[in-house]
Amino acid sequence: MDTKPFTSGLSENAVMITRVADRQWHALDDDLVVGRGHAEHRPDGRLFVTIDAWHDVAFDRLAEAMSAELPAPLYTVVDEADVELTAGWRRAGFTVRRREWEYMVPTDPQVTGLEAVLPPPAVTILPAGQADERLLRAVDRAIRDEVEATVGWQSMPAEVIPRPEGDTVVDPSMYAVAATPDRYVGLIRVARVKRPRIGLVAVRAGEQRRGIARALLAHALGTLHRSGSTAAWTEVNESNRAALALFETIGARSTSSNLELVR
Repeated sequence: MDTKPFTSGLSENAVMITRVADRQWHALDDDLVVGRGHAEHRPDGRLFVTIDAWHDVAFDRLAEAMSAELPAPLYTVVDEADVELTAGWRRAGFTVRRREWEYMVPTDPQVTGLEAVLPPPAVTILPAGQADERLLRAVDRAIRDEVEATVGWQSMPAEVIPRPEGDTVVDPSMYAVAATPDRYVGLIRVARVKRPRIGLVAVRAGEQRRGIARALLAHALGTLHRSGSTAAWTEVNESNRAALALFETIGARSTSSNLELVR
């Protein structure tokens, strides 16, 4: 266990920063825990840090200790409405990398306007749990490679659901797919942990602008509506104009925004 004193003039009381476990730190003031820091790798390999502190001194010293001991780059995500937390990370040298909007998406097809939406000719929507796992993994890999070659996969919503190392398909039963006779051309992933969350909707580059994403949404939201869910949630990078337009045209409402910061 490593203990490091920080004695800058921010407080009369010396705050001790203690590493209590791998990638876990405590800030102590007279043996009282006044802050906690934690670091973890997300499924995409990036290292994200969080700090929960009672006052600025503890936050700043935790951020200083963690930044000194962890390999760069470091990332964190904050609710944009939390001005104090955002300011704390800025003091620690973090800058805004991107903004992600959270949307509440209605499921009622009479509200979304998706009731009569059908996939284009020769495309069939296969419900969640019915996809061929080999073809599902193939289209997931192809889409990821296409995104990585353009805007980069890190521009997509953060993937926080744990998955085996090197496996990008979290759980095949979560995916509905758009299928042609010889391959899959699009997919949508809906997780139902605490509330329905659309974690990914994507279509192969050569098949875009044909209404496939809209048909996938119509299917997934309709399925949720029939099961009793009145809304789903999703996150969209503010630079993804096509996705923003897609969700806003079906009545999705922005409820908050998150900032991804990097040092």
